[in-house]
Amino acid sequence: MKFIDKKAIAKFLAEQISELKVEEIEALIEIPPSEIDFTYAFPCFKVAKYKKKSPNLLAEDLVKNLKQTEFLDNITATGPYLNFKVKPNYILVNIFDLGIDYGKIQDIDDKRKANELRIVIEYPSPNTNKPLHFGHIRNMLLGKSLSNLLEYKGHKVFQVNLYNNRGIHICKSMLAYKKWGSDKEPNKKSDHYVGDFYVKFTQMGKEDENLEQEAYGLLRLWEMGDEDTLKLWNKMNNWAIEGFKITFEKLGISFDKVYFESDLYLKGKKIIIDGLNKGIFEKTEDGAIFVKFPDKYNLPDKFLIRSDGTTIYITQDIYLAYKKMEDFNFDRSIHVVGDPQIQHFKWLFAILDMLGFRGDNYHLAYGMISLPSGKMKSREGTVVDGDDVIKELENLAFIEVDKRYSDISESEKARRAKIIGLAALKFFILKYSAVKGFVFRPDESISFEGETGPYLQYCYARIASIISKSEIQVTKTINWNLLSHETETNLINQLAYFPEIVDQAEKTYSVHLIAQYLLTLCQAFNTFYSTCQVISNDKNLEKARLLLIKCVQIVIKIGLNILGIETLDKM
Repeated sequence: MKFIDKKAIAKFLAEQISELKVEEIEALIEIPPSEIDFTYAFPCFKVAKYKKKSPNLLAEDLVKNLKQTEFLDNITATGPYLNFKVKPNYILVNIFDLGIDYGKIQDIDDKRKANELRIVIEYPSPNTNKPLHFGHIRNMLLGKSLSNLLEYKGHKVFQVNLYNNRGIHICKSMLAYKKWGSDKEPNKKSDHYVGDFYVKFTQMGKEDENLEQEAYGLLRLWEMGDEDTLKLWNKMNNWAIEGFKITFEKLGISFDKVYFESDLYLKGKKIIIDGLNKGIFEKTEDGAIFVKFPDKYNLPDKFLIRSDGTTIYITQDIYLAYKKMEDFNFDRSIHVVGDPQIQHFKWLFAILDMLGFRGDNYHLAYGMISLPSGKMKSREGTVVDGDDVIKELENLAFIEVDKRYSDISESEKARRAKIIGLAALKFFILKYSAVKGFVFRPDESISFEGETGPYLQYCYARIASIISKSEIQVTKTINWNLLSHETETNLINQLAYFPEIVDQAEKTYSVHLIAQYLLTLCQAFNTFYSTCQVISNDKNLEKARLLLIKCVQIVIKIGLNILGIETLDKM
């Protein structure tokens, strides 16, 4: 069955509007407010200027002149707006037939593949001197959900991680362990154990001003390849990484390839020296190498190698761009990194351009998360560990499940609590635009009401319960005239918009659009459910409404899958 969206309406309108291209008409088409009983609206102001008519009169003329078409129930003029109501079967049949592919392709007859791109998404790129903190959680959820979205739309996605496993911060943890660790094995989750020594270094450094220089001495030993130093470095790096893997698994994250800074920095240094020899970069009197950007980049100078020959983060990132191209032959490489690094990536992308690198790079910047207690500082030990937040939400979810379903087994309560707790965490973070910072509130996130993940899961489970109680099999063969209540129309309209929301999210890397859409859809469902009884004596009406809510359930499932959230048939 033909898929009806803004483009289909634009093509239909183009028969009477020759002054604008189909793409221009499509851009003008709006989604009307929910209280208006139509799927799409077209404002006539722009076309009226061309035709030298009032917008109101033009709308009336278009209604008279547009031919009847099989996919529209109604076309009316309301002031300067032309309103279109799509027949519900053109929406619900497509959803029912396509199932989880609704939003991926346009209709059941659409066999075309997406314009597939090879996309590398790099995240979360942690340092190996402390556990993954709550800020990393946002990074990981953005990276994973964006990967899900782009894969859903048909692209070939490669998820990669970079471990920043060398440098002064790593040596600080190493030095503290060397001094106060007594060569003991971890007595807790191993990345947390490593992080304790990073905090210990900061605490002891306040009492011993020579500690910082000792750490730099350890760094020099590392760079010289000292055997004992490398042995300690390997041991503590492995502890950190093994701990990270446990957190990744909790969040359903895995990587196609993992890179290590220690394998990259020397090759990055070589690229910079080659660039110096070619006249791309410059050298100071004391031996430091820097880049002076041409005017077109509008960027300040950037040092690339220090005067003592040591490298900085951008050194490794330059080589990593080439390495990722070699490994994946990508069309685009997306870096999921917080907004404090916006300037870093402006420098990086400009340098790559000056070097003649032709790969397309994109920085997906995101704002910082804070807690009601304030901002987090890792070196002072005031950071909230990601594992602790996950555990807290599981505990809160267990309390809610136990309150509602005290008769189920403890193991089943724990299973549901884990799924609900992760939904609370993921949705609360992903419902915000990436560019925005926000305050995370655990108690608010776990609520079964409001703008939360558990609220969406509860809507899905409620639909599953209704369908299971009915003795009628869900089918697309219904009396379409029965779906006429205003809450049904609004719900059908919301379902129609889902593919457009997914397309917009894909084009702008805005996963929050899907989260916000799901809230609107579930609110529309609850309004419908509070007004219209599904299970009824009128079996034809019940059959029609079962199809409607099944389609709602399908779309909720697709959206939550993209966000990395599991559904439950029973909460």
